[in-house]
Amino acid sequence: MKNIAIITGASSGMGKEFAVQVAKKHDFDEIWIIARRKDKLEEIANTINSTNHFNVIRPIQLDLCGKDGINQLKDILEKENEQLIKVESSIKIGLLVNNAGYGTYGPFEETPLEKELQMVDLNCTSLTGICGIALPYLKKGSVIINTSSIAAFLPLGNFAVYAATKSYVLSFSVALKAELKDKGIKVCALCPGSVSTEFADVASNGARKEVKGGIPPQKVVAHCLKRAFAGKSIAIYRIKWNITAFFSRFVCRYHGARYTYKYQKRPYKQDEKKETSVSIDEFL
Repeated sequence: MKNIAIITGASSGMGKEFAVQVAKKHDFDEIWIIARRKDKLEEIANTINSTNHFNVIRPIQLDLCGKDGINQLKDILEKENEQLIKVESSIKIGLLVNNAGYGTYGPFEETPLEKELQMVDLNCTSLTGICGIALPYLKKGSVIINTSSIAAFLPLGNFAVYAATKSYVLSFSVALKAELKDKGIKVCALCPGSVSTEFADVASNGARKEVKGGIPPQKVVAHCLKRAFAGKSIAIYRIKWNITAFFSRFVCRYHGARYTYKYQKRPYKQDEKKETSVSIDEFL
């Protein structure tokens, strides 16, 4: 049986760090790293493959946004499995990291609608679909990590759609964990706060190059992998983030959204054209 790990949104940030740490600390026949930027993926694969002889990094250039992306990945898995069946083997997905996604800063009425809809497609539809097509290849001991956010715990003004998509990811992940428990499959929702990735540059449309107060992704990813393989439902690295998540349950949802809309403005640059198509591999 060919034991593989799949990491989406792997061209930079936390996705790249997942690839590095999984290659160092876990034993898989192949690690598939998936994103849109072919050059970045090949650079990561070449670096890891040249220094790590226990895992083979396989870069796969793919836009995962929406049903088309899901079906393309499904076809790749089925073809790979068909080849292995010929030699009386099959695929096992030992680790699935759903990390692809992006956000947008600014009031909903001022952000391009197409960009928001594609965010829902990538953050929710694609993540759900990838979990679905992976299920036939998951076995006892397999692990799913879905990247949510600390934003999942409360509706946020100036971040409305993103926070809503991450709330969906958190809810879906916990429910999926409950359903798969009897099969011995683990599911963990990663809920970080500010991490130093390209997220802010993408979310602000270039108005903020770096996320405010961001921390390096290495410890966040290491903490998440440890909790996920231990069977924990949620991974929240910093004490500050845990406090935020805990006290959010005592805050009125409307008042939380109203407060963040009024007093937590996020810098963003409006596009010249209101409707702008985008599909990005960045994540929080």
